[in-house]
Amino acid sequence: MTTADFTAELAPNGKIAVPAEVASQVPPGQVVRVILTWGLSQDEADWRTAGRRQFEASWVEDDSIYETLLDSSSTP
Repeated sequence: MTTADFTAELAPNGKIAVPAEVASQVPPGQVVRVILTWGLSQDEADWRTAGRRQFEASWVEDDSIYETLLDSSSTP
């Protein structure tokens, strides 16, 4: 799992520009998940950013086994 976050403004036509430095990290044709948040105070935004960095810093390749488990369908 690779993540990136950035701030942007929603244009009047409903489009959001992805910064070039972020777009260059995503392989062509890769499906991405987009989550929009707004109305956050700067303190909340800073807190979320710090939390995400802490989470990502603890990620190791061995953790990818959990993604495999999430992707497999479970039968009751």
